[in-house]
Amino acid sequence: MALTMYQASIPQLTRMLNNLANILQKAEAFAKAKNIDEGILVNARLAPDMFPLTKQVQIACDQVKNGMARLAGIELPKFDDNETTFAQLQERITKTIAFANSITPAQLDGAEAKEIKFSIKEWNFEFVGEQYLLTWIIPNFYFHVTTAYDILRHNGLEIGKSDFLGG
Repeated sequence: MALTMYQASIPQLTRMLNNLANILQKAEAFAKAKNIDEGILVNARLAPDMFPLTKQVQIACDQVKNGMARLAGIELPKFDDNETTFAQLQERITKTIAFANSITPAQLDGAEAKEIKFSIKEWNFEFVGEQYLLTWIIPNFYFHVTTAYDILRHNGLEIGKSDFLGG
């Protein structure tokens, strides 16, 4: 039996969002224990020309909510990109997971050949469903989750591979 679009997406994406939420919870506790203003961590970057932690989390969530909505053929949920605290980032992750879990296998399965077209700023993208999932959503999602992890690890949070992968 072949892997379905649903099986290839929702379970792994929501699992990783839960792992990211757990990492952010550890980061919040770390900031409190070390008497670090959480704004320092949520605005931290790996390099001056990279997005801060807040934007990494926002984009990871956007990959899930926008990607799954496009594949399911439903309206994309609109989230304001105004998170400035760990609690607000947790809320965004929670809303994203709830949205992803509201999508049924029937909404995604069969979307392998669906035309997906969208624009980001001046760039226009065209995919078919399977290509969109495998070459756009999943790699971009993991890039931003990994970068969020790396920002926090670089700033002294004691996390490891088991935190990233979950257990």
